[in-house]
Amino acid sequence: MTTLLRTPLFDEYKVLGGKTIDFGGWELPVQFSSIKEEHEAVRTAAGLFDVSHMGEIEVTGKDSLKYLQKMMTNDVSKLKNEGALYSAMCYENAGTVDDLLIYKFSDDHYLLVVNASNIEKDFEWLLSHVEGDVKVENKSNEMAQLALQGPKAVEILQRLTALDVTEIKYFTFKNEVQIAETTALVSRTGYTGEDGFEIYCAAEDVAKIWNVLLEAGKADGLKPCGLGARDTLRFEATLALYGQELTKDITPLEAGIGFAVKLNKEENFFGKEVLKQQKENGIPRKLVGIEMIDKGIPRSHYPVYLNDELIGEVTSGTQSPTLKRNIGLALIKTEFSALGTELEVEIRNKKLKAVVVATPFYKRDKK
Repeated sequence: MTTLLRTPLFDEYKVLGGKTIDFGGWELPVQFSSIKEEHEAVRTAAGLFDVSHMGEIEVTGKDSLKYLQKMMTNDVSKLKNEGALYSAMCYENAGTVDDLLIYKFSDDHYLLVVNASNIEKDFEWLLSHVEGDVKVENKSNEMAQLALQGPKAVEILQRLTALDVTEIKYFTFKNEVQIAETTALVSRTGYTGEDGFEIYCAAEDVAKIWNVLLEAGKADGLKPCGLGARDTLRFEATLALYGQELTKDITPLEAGIGFAVKLNKEENFFGKEVLKQQKENGIPRKLVGIEMIDKGIPRSHYPVYLNDELIGEVTSGTQSPTLKRNIGLALIKTEFSALGTELEVEIRNKKLKAVVVATPFYKRDKK
């Protein structure tokens, strides 16, 4: 029996009654109270997630930019110091290695934040293509990460630091921010569709920050949240999940993250030629939103049909806690992807009616 990995906050889960599951080899909380309650807290007040299972890979050296331009689909040259950028990393065939965040400290210092299940694979992929003055180091075990998300996130964090946190604009960060006698990197990013922050700190400091945040946000309705709500929140906001919307067999264009693919950048990057052809000739498959007409919930890998022809499959689906509708994301043949197209999803050997709808399913009111 393989031993599951644990984050430095594992002992805190027990204190709060967290129910843990095996998530890609990690023992992580699926919920503390209930998925619906935690989801609702993030949409209306705030939620705090332990995301210390995510990977952090540091890239340093004077050729860092040139190297990252070769490895990433997005244009890293557009990134300013204290800026964050979302990108994909592809294989030669344009299948996706991973989707990730890139943080820039300086021209010769970057931090890549990768998906937990891909840490080793990503690290090996990055190492195997190093050229010039570039050093790639896996810092995942030394670092921990929290996500404070929701409309009350700004005021909760503000109580704990002298820094004016409104100075941290969307997709930027500040390093060495003082929180609870520790320092952390605070980034205005998230994976929930709400405003909020991701906080990176030394593994030994994370329990302290976790506890002071929970205390500071108690009056505002801040709740500790598990993977269940993290998934329903990102799904409503139509944010891709590696292993579902993105895989080694799905390109970033098919998955609907074309905004993170810059085909006009001068540098050649892995998968560029294939992505160029897809852009020019049209992608064979497209990720679409679907809503059930018949009663049933679409789940990952359920087959999707049109007139008895298998046209694709569901990548993610659930009953939306915010919208109270049975919705899904499906990767289907592009010719059937027009809004309003009626399809069928096979659920427990029965073909049930669904319709192609606009995404994202949920968009927060920016006011």
